[in-house]
Amino acid sequence: MDNLIVHKYGGTSVANADRIMYVAKNIAKVCDQGNRVVVVVSAQGHTTDRLLEKASGIAFDVDRRELDMLLVTGEQQSAALLAMALQSIGKPAISLNAAQVGIEATSVHFNAQIKRIQTKRLTAELDKGKVVVVAGFQGINRHGDMTTLGRGASDTTAVALAAVLEAQLCEIYTDVDGIYTADPRIVPNAKRLNSITYDDMLELAASGAGVLHSRAVEMAKRYNVNLVLRSSMNDTPGTIIKEDIGVERLTVSGLAIDRNVARVSVTGLPDIPGVAYSIFNPLAKEKIIVDIILLSVGKGDKRDYSFTVNKQDLCAACKILEDNKEQIGFDCITTDENLAKLTIVGAGMANNSGVAAAMFESLFECGVNIETISTSEIKISVLIDERNITKAAKAVHSKFEPMLSEDYTETED
Repeated sequence: MDNLIVHKYGGTSVANADRIMYVAKNIAKVCDQGNRVVVVVSAQGHTTDRLLEKASGIAFDVDRRELDMLLVTGEQQSAALLAMALQSIGKPAISLNAAQVGIEATSVHFNAQIKRIQTKRLTAELDKGKVVVVAGFQGINRHGDMTTLGRGASDTTAVALAAVLEAQLCEIYTDVDGIYTADPRIVPNAKRLNSITYDDMLELAASGAGVLHSRAVEMAKRYNVNLVLRSSMNDTPGTIIKEDIGVERLTVSGLAIDRNVARVSVTGLPDIPGVAYSIFNPLAKEKIIVDIILLSVGKGDKRDYSFTVNKQDLCAACKILEDNKEQIGFDCITTDENLAKLTIVGAGMANNSGVAAAMFESLFECGVNIETISTSEIKISVLIDERNITKAAKAVHSKFEPMLSEDYTETED
């Protein structure tokens, strides 16, 4: 049987007719090499933002079901246009949305998760010799309603399809030519990595690196999907994301910047068992994702908690806490949206001392104050004033550049 390859093209890659035709010709080349191809597409550049603007012009607090019904149209436009382009150059193709494929998802509108994918329609179309173009970013819930999987989740659609179809390769095509040690728009001397482990990539994605959806990386690791991120604009090999078996890991693989951070401080809490549960359980029930948590000693027998959420969840988080104020027993809530998170990631940190000290030294040398620190075996994150994020990123990258300039090397048996 011919190899099955899954391609995913981002919004920039299908931004206009010329780009779509370029993508179609690239897919045709892959087909001509004897491969069957499933393609996942995002909405054309800025389409989703424009749809969100249209919705906000109708109502401030729009119904999330209707918002999802609106947003899924962006990917469906891209899928249909690409199928037309393929047909125009003699390649049989068909576009399918989530309902037609059978991508079953949870009912959490705007942040649903894939539960299972039916393969009958996909394999039937592939057996007819067609390129199957799938609208990314969407699923269908148990009520038959469309749900979206979160911004950037067309990556996750592609990896999920590669997993269930047992594809030989999943290639994520975007407007960058691989994974860099930092955002090259911010750190000009950032370097492209030839390869990176699933774990390191997952931490970078979860920490703000926008090149891959974090759930896509998690799924690729779980199902051992061969994953490559490369440019749709040139023939650069890109970056391979793979398991770290037989690989000598870099101490630091890269750094990520996240400006979508807000801090919530809950002060004057009683110092008794169960307080943390009373704060975070109501937030979890409403699907509010909490990141860095800090517990500090307040005055007398009081404690203070602070934690970070995504900026778009800040108002909802504060309202949930205020609604549960009597049960939680806090004095007041304060917030800060003028922060950014800087994270360094590297599975090799676990066996190398002095990484944290070097990071803190670089921030000291460039005069940046640290608000909060969070560490694990493979990452160190700091919250700093958002105004200082660019110079902080450059300073930290320069400090670790001797490590970052290396690449993974195969170890001897």
